[in-house]
Amino acid sequence: MDPSLIPSPLNVRNLLREYDLSPRKSLGQNFLVDHGALEKVVDAAEIEPIDVVLEIGAGLGSLTRFLSAAARKVVAVELDSKLIPILETVLGSEGNVELVYGDILKLDPTRLISVDQYLVVANIPYYITSAIFRHLLAAKRKPRRIVMTIQKEVAQRICAEPGDMSLLALSVQVFGKARIVAKISAGSFYPAPNVDSAVIRVDLYPNPLVDESKLDTFFQLSRAGFGQKRKMLRKSLAAGLSLPVAVAEEMLIKNDIDPTRRAETLDLEEWGKLTEHYAKLMAHC
Repeated sequence: MDPSLIPSPLNVRNLLREYDLSPRKSLGQNFLVDHGALEKVVDAAEIEPIDVVLEIGAGLGSLTRFLSAAARKVVAVELDSKLIPILETVLGSEGNVELVYGDILKLDPTRLISVDQYLVVANIPYYITSAIFRHLLAAKRKPRRIVMTIQKEVAQRICAEPGDMSLLALSVQVFGKARIVAKISAGSFYPAPNVDSAVIRVDLYPNPLVDESKLDTFFQLSRAGFGQKRKMLRKSLAAGLSLPVAVAEEMLIKNDIDPTRRAETLDLEEWGKLTEHYAKLMAHC
């Protein structure tokens, strides 16, 4: 980030004390306060001066101020009503920030953002990571890029390769290329979390790797495949899709997939082939 754009540090502890507030564990509040870490997040997003950014969980405005300095406009969403007065004070001089009070999981990103191309940059409560990804990737108008600070272990799961795949990894990777771009120490937060953190970046493809008209089938298949851990695919697919084991086995063999393999070993291309096959199978039922 251009050094001339870096805002002066916020004293988070003093701000909370001034408003007689404490971080709320029930909302997973761990405020990112280290200036170097904040800069890492913004640098990872590669924000251009014409960009519009959706921030989820504005907190006390530390990251918001960095985003405001880099972007054309920032739409900052915050669920905690007690933080709104602080945000209004901290962001009062930032003319390109729109503050929205509400739960991002109940808000439609398409209604929050008026442009076709936008970025999501956020330090989110870790317990809703999966839900936020599902919500953003299900939106009619999806972000061009997602950059979020999340639990390192979850970031590693999302970026997994065949052999360690999960339903979460598939659900994200079908829409975009995911990678970990930075590690952030617990001491960069107030209060410090009990887990390590990482910055994950997902660059969305122009179109999902599976035809959009077959995404429901793709997720139906993958949920079935991962529905019974450590079971062979022929058995997990049969159970999850209510198919005879012989039919599930035939479907796998016809797509050059060993029926004794497990779901975590398949790559996206193999799931895509299974999706096409199963869609045709269902069309003839």
